Amino acid sequence: MKTIGILGVGKVGVVIAQLLLKAGYKVLLAGSGSPDKIALTVKVLTPGAVAVTKQEAVKQADIVILALPLGKYQTIPKDELAGKLVIDAMNYWWEVDGDQPDLKDLTTSTSETIQKFLPESHVVKAFSHIGYHELHDETRPAGAPGRKAIAIAGNNEADLDTIAGLVNDVGFDPVIIGPLAFGIRLEPGSDVFGAHVEAAALQSMVDHFPQTELGKKVLSARK
Repeated sequence: MKTIGILGVGKVGVVIAQLLLKAGYKVLLAGSGSPDKIALTVKVLTPGAVAVTKQEAVKQADIVILALPLGKYQTIPKDELAGKLVIDAMNYWWEVDGDQPDLKDLTTSTSETIQKFLPESHVVKAFSHIGYHELHDETRPAGAPGRKAIAIAGNNEADLDTIAGLVNDVGFDPVIIGPLAFGIRLEPGSDVFGAHVEAAALQSMVDHFPQTELGKKVLSARK
C-alpha cells in the first residue's frame, strides 16, 4: 500500500484524497499551518486520512501531490522533496495567485516552472484539467463504458507509468500525452482544460492544441 502525501486541503486536494482512500491508499493531508487547523476537515471529509505537517507528509509519502494555489509554490518544502515523485495538480489563476510573470510565460509550462524549483524531484503533471466535481462523480471501474480520462505529462517513462497506474486505480483512464512541456496543453485557456471526456477524445483534443488560439500563441512565443 503506497502512502500519498497531499499538500493542500482545498476542494481538489480533498476530492483526490477521497478517491485515493477509496482505492486503498494511505493518505496524509497537509495545509499551510498546524495539522490542528485541518483536523476537523480531514475527520469529516476524508475519514481515514491523517492530518500532518507539510514536512511530515513529504517525508513519509511515496508520492506527493501538489494541490495548493500555484502562486504559493515557493512555500513547498523543496529540500525534503529531493528524490520524490511529485504530481503537479495546480493551475495558474491570476485572481488567486496575482500577477506572476513566471507563471504566465508561454515559453514554458507551469509544471516546468515547478520542476525548475524542485530540481531534485520527479515532477509529473496530472489531475489538473478536470474539475473537482467531475473527479468526484465520474469515477468508473477499468473497462467500464464511458470511463473518463485524465491526461498525464512527464519526462520520465517510469514515473509516467507509476502515475498512470494511480490514475487507473482511482477510476480514470490515463492518457500519457508527452513530456512535461506538453503540460501547457492542459492549462487554463486550452480546449483540454475542463474536459471530462473519454481517452480517445482527450488525446484528439491534445493533438489539436497547435491549431487552437492558445496553441498558436505558444508556438509563436517559442520561436
